[in-house]
Amino acid sequence: MTHGTALRESHADVQKEHEEAIARLQAEYDRLQQRLHAMYVDKLDGQIDRAFFEKMSGEWRSEQDRCLREIGWHQSADQAHLGEGVRLLELAQNAKRLFAKQEPREKRRLLNFVLSNSSWKGGQLHATFRQPFDLLAETAVIAASQKGGEAQNPAGHPVWLGFLNTYRNLCVAPTAELRVLFEQMREGYVELGNG
Repeated sequence: MTHGTALRESHADVQKEHEEAIARLQAEYDRLQQRLHAMYVDKLDGQIDRAFFEKMSGEWRSEQDRCLREIGWHQSADQAHLGEGVRLLELAQNAKRLFAKQEPREKRRLLNFVLSNSSWKGGQLHATFRQPFDLLAETAVIAASQKGGEAQNPAGHPVWLGFLNTYRNLCVAPTAELRVLFEQMREGYVELGNG
């Protein structure tokens, strides 16, 4: 199994999670719509006053708007997960080559994209990777230390599968920083093959 195949299988899992979330959100939206309808009938029948109707209908419509926003996010995130994952792996795999080919300004841009903080302490460089590059770096270190003559395909390696699971979870509920990273990748902020 290659990394791409593993990513595609993970995409199927993520797609299922997005579909389930969309179904839950749609059911919540529909439940709120039924409440609004029933409350409107109660208002027409004089069982509730106008002020209460306006207060509750405003709250429930706000909740419906939230449901629609989250449904939209899940729909767009589902479409982007596989492409972003492949681009992320390509960037990580080619980072050394890309870095070597770049002009100093582009090198700095690439480092800023991958790293959040770096410091020089005691004659050593200490780098802090941005998500999800931190996971890739950790995965690479663990995999390198466990090689010990294993001929196992890296895509089936438990370390890789752990990364894949974490990456999948990040895509289901990405941090604000990760959403920015994905947006930059979509906009071509980081060019993978042109450096």
